[in-house]
Amino acid sequence: MALHSNSKQVAASARKARERNLRLIRVFCSIIVVVAAFALGFFVRGEQTVLSALGFTALVGDEAAPGAEEQVNVFNSLSERVEEVEKLLADESLDSYDLDQTTAGVLSSWAEATQDPYLRYYDASQYAQLEQDDGDGYEGIGVLFGESNGNAYVVDVFDGSPAQIAGVQQGDFVVAIDGERGRQWSQTDVVAALDKQEGSEVMITWRRPETQGAEGGTEFSTALTITETSQTNVETVLGDGGVGMITLHQINGNAADLIRSAVENLESQGARAYVLDLRDVPGGYLSQAVEVANLFVRNGIIVQIQTADGITNRQASGEVVTDKPLVVLVNENTAAAAEVLAAALQDNQRATLVGQTTLGKGSVQVIRELSFGGALRYTAAYYLSPQGRGIDGLGVTPDFLVERQSGAADNQLSLAVETAQSSIAG
Repeated sequence: MALHSNSKQVAASARKARERNLRLIRVFCSIIVVVAAFALGFFVRGEQTVLSALGFTALVGDEAAPGAEEQVNVFNSLSERVEEVEKLLADESLDSYDLDQTTAGVLSSWAEATQDPYLRYYDASQYAQLEQDDGDGYEGIGVLFGESNGNAYVVDVFDGSPAQIAGVQQGDFVVAIDGERGRQWSQTDVVAALDKQEGSEVMITWRRPETQGAEGGTEFSTALTITETSQTNVETVLGDGGVGMITLHQINGNAADLIRSAVENLESQGARAYVLDLRDVPGGYLSQAVEVANLFVRNGIIVQIQTADGITNRQASGEVVTDKPLVVLVNENTAAAAEVLAAALQDNQRATLVGQTTLGKGSVQVIRELSFGGALRYTAAYYLSPQGRGIDGLGVTPDFLVERQSGAADNQLSLAVETAQSSIAG
């Protein structure tokens, strides 16, 4: 009886062993099939005939889709994306478009999407108009324009000019010229648009913000006649205590020569110290700003210029016109090259600055002609002070901050003169 029972147990164990072995064989075969299919997939990848024969019709035509590397390029390149859309429209769209008009629209939208407020695309006709401009900031309506974040605004209005008679004031922004609005009017654009023959009429719409630099405000329009207007760029007077006061209106092509002559003239009258008034100077030529600084700074760095290639320095020439004490007046409209000049005199401890923090327009814009017509204006460099301080968006902070008080008395000028006189006494 015991022997019979043991035989049954042995038989059962053998049967279980065979079943387990069969399961292992099935699993092993399944693995082999999967591996073979995986290898076959690599072998037939891209082979359209083989794929169709195997029934994988959904994969046929996969070669026409962009590869992995091409997709990465499309995601990382604007030109690749535009090229893809252009090809798609050319191959499948029934619509058509004007190439020049589309180019202008695409590039203008691109400019608006960047963080460069001065980036601007000019089509062929606009660029041709720009080339006719002589670069003079004094316009035939009697306004000196500046630029803030890509928008032209009034820095100064000349006495007796058409603009003054029409009620245009300092701080007004240009919204439209001859009915053209919906675009950002830069200083360059305004200068070109007002390059008209004497006697021509121009309609300008202005925006007057409630406070300096505020958005919104009141709009008004003026019909102005282009006339020959001019203003003496450098004015001088010898004040009490031997303080020679020099007012500079614009850093134009001969500003350094005019300042040199002004200092020499005041020296001959017995000037013992100087006040250089840079308030409301919208900038101008960097080379002239450096030359004016050279008249007062004997040695050292005048300005640092940051570009895509690195930082370069402009050094003092050592040919000064005077070593006597100097005070510089600045305000919120002192901009660009004028800020470079103020920072150079301050960082080299050559002058004391009085007034308000400057505009903070410490960047350089260039215009490059494009091969297909038109041009692109963009920021190519930033100004840094001799000590490496940033100017763009920050401005230059004076040593003595003082707000301009309303009324007849110029309290900023009074403080500057007092500071100069104290330097004489010291």
